[in-house]
Amino acid sequence: MKNTKLNAWLWKWHFIAGMISLPFILLLSITGGIYLFNADYEQEAKAGLQKVVATENPIRFQQQFDLVSKYTGNKPTSMTIPSNTNEATEFIYGRFGKKKSIYVDPYKATISGNYAAKNTSMYTVRKLHGELLGGSFGTKIVELIASWMVVLILTGIFIWWPVRKWSLKGLFTYRTKVDKRTFYRDLHAVTGFWISIFLFLVLAGGFPWTDVVGSNFKWLQKVTNTGYPETWDGRKLQSELTEKTISLDEMVTIAKSLNLKGSVSIGIPKSSKSTFSVSNKTIDLHAQKKFHFDQYSGAQIVKNDWKDVGVLMRGRMWLMAFHQGEFGAWNWWLLLGLAIVLTIMSAAAIVSYLLRKRKDSWGIPKVPAKFKAGKGIVCLIILLGIIFPLFGVSIVLIYLYEKIKNRKKSLN
Repeated sequence: MKNTKLNAWLWKWHFIAGMISLPFILLLSITGGIYLFNADYEQEAKAGLQKVVATENPIRFQQQFDLVSKYTGNKPTSMTIPSNTNEATEFIYGRFGKKKSIYVDPYKATISGNYAAKNTSMYTVRKLHGELLGGSFGTKIVELIASWMVVLILTGIFIWWPVRKWSLKGLFTYRTKVDKRTFYRDLHAVTGFWISIFLFLVLAGGFPWTDVVGSNFKWLQKVTNTGYPETWDGRKLQSELTEKTISLDEMVTIAKSLNLKGSVSIGIPKSSKSTFSVSNKTIDLHAQKKFHFDQYSGAQIVKNDWKDVGVLMRGRMWLMAFHQGEFGAWNWWLLLGLAIVLTIMSAAAIVSYLLRKRKDSWGIPKVPAKFKAGKGIVCLIILLGIIFPLFGVSIVLIYLYEKIKNRKKSLN
């Protein structure tokens, strides 16, 4: 049998956490669902820039590089090799949110245009989803909500589980003939049970972007040597200085000879001592590779396969890709379905609360006065506080608040 006093205590904190978190969860689920369409949005926005009419005698890649460098006043950081003759060449500046692409029509020897995600409405959706448009402070709020979501899922499963007898029917039943509140409660609880494992995966894929948990995870990768190998980014690699570097066209020929899957990019040397790099982006993570070549001789210096990447980084990259629906149609539809279902079940919780709430009362569940959380629960809270530090800080603040409130009551 389930401990009813513990159930009441967990229900109280599940209720309070839900009251505070639900508005944010609704926002995150809606913006997350919208951002799943980012790839289609970008494809449509770039269509006019990427498509060119193939004719004879396109200019060389080195000439395209010089054209872009003159156009912007700076050398691009990388170039994506066109996948066919009707595709413009993409030259890239910066990374992540600061990334900007310049497209060159090699047949007309002109700039087709440029694209910067930062100037799009989808970028605003992304920033709303990741930081509530509040910069570093907003990122920490999202991280705190995500941390509490883990607790909400764990406590929700415990609360929902039958008190006396397990019933297979209860796993699937939405009671429609009792009353409205019961139906909305079931819509929230039963649905929440079935999507809980997927929500854990989605949350795990989001935490690497957070400030505190993300930074701690990077530190753990570093001390356990389970991240990218040192040679992956090529920072410590050097080319042997000679009189003349190989051309970008020669580097493209070398890159094509590698027969890499997916989209292939060439990293441009940043200085006279650095190297060319070749990498590919594909939904098959195991096929991802990274090469570094001497910019003067074209000789291969280092080759890194996916197997050279540490286990924590591999797990992290898988979860992040899953979080963004990058593993094909099944992943995309699953994430979209989760976003819709999470929105519905969150709204159902709010409706259930409003139907239950009495006038002039928050309706916070009461806990037996003599109840004290056991050592196992305390240890679990401490463990979660270590894994999710912002959750730990919030628990300490709640504990201090409860202590001060109870002390005032005793004095009165």
